[in-house]
Amino acid sequence: MSDLTGKSILITGASSGIGHHFARMLATRGATVVAAARRVEALKALAEKAPGPGHIIPVAMDVTSTASIEQAINAADAQAGPIDILINNAGIAHSARAVDISEADFDRVFDTNVRGALFVAREVGKRMIERKVAGRIVNIASVGGIVVMPQLTVYGMSKAALIFMTKCLAREWARYDINVTALCPGYLSTELNAEYRASEAGQKMMGSLPRQRPGEAADLDAALMLLIGDTESRLLNGAILTADDGFHLG
Repeated sequence: MSDLTGKSILITGASSGIGHHFARMLATRGATVVAAARRVEALKALAEKAPGPGHIIPVAMDVTSTASIEQAINAADAQAGPIDILINNAGIAHSARAVDISEADFDRVFDTNVRGALFVAREVGKRMIERKVAGRIVNIASVGGIVVMPQLTVYGMSKAALIFMTKCLAREWARYDINVTALCPGYLSTELNAEYRASEAGQKMMGSLPRQRPGEAADLDAALMLLIGDTESRLLNGAILTADDGFHLG
């Protein structure tokens, strides 16, 4: 399961956080990784320092634009060949009390976390079906889409929608030998949530964790590898895998 030589993997939101980590981890296993995000300079730096034996190809993508998505996936096809695996990772968070949520906040989170994820999956899935690729799509959701987390209403709603989208696509695309799953991390230490971790609400959340400490991106490696393995994931279509140290248990 550790050898991904010959596999072409697209990761969205790869310029930082979990996506950045996954790009490096999968390259060490021999994959050709197409790292997509808006911050192209960060992607180029990632590619230059890519660990072998695989390599990383930077591609500009704004998941809130369907035109950008199509252009990026065309570039991925041209440089890395047909995509075998999609890690649908691009996402943003927003922390606020429900009474303080604005329309702009709501639209910004849903445009990236839900609309963007759907249209990236649609574009990749359509090509997998046309080419008869036995593909794997992993949507990076969150335990926040399963249980209530303080002041993360819009974020949690978006991740709950992503989980339901996973189930819908898994059912629809199973006949094409495409597995669609969701990985739901718990509270991780990343750039994305640094501001929240430092807030009063974030510190309170830390105290509520089973071990009162956040996880690290590397803690997700084995779970991701399970979900993308050709043989290992054969019956995992539609699986919603929590990797949260038991946080969802209450």
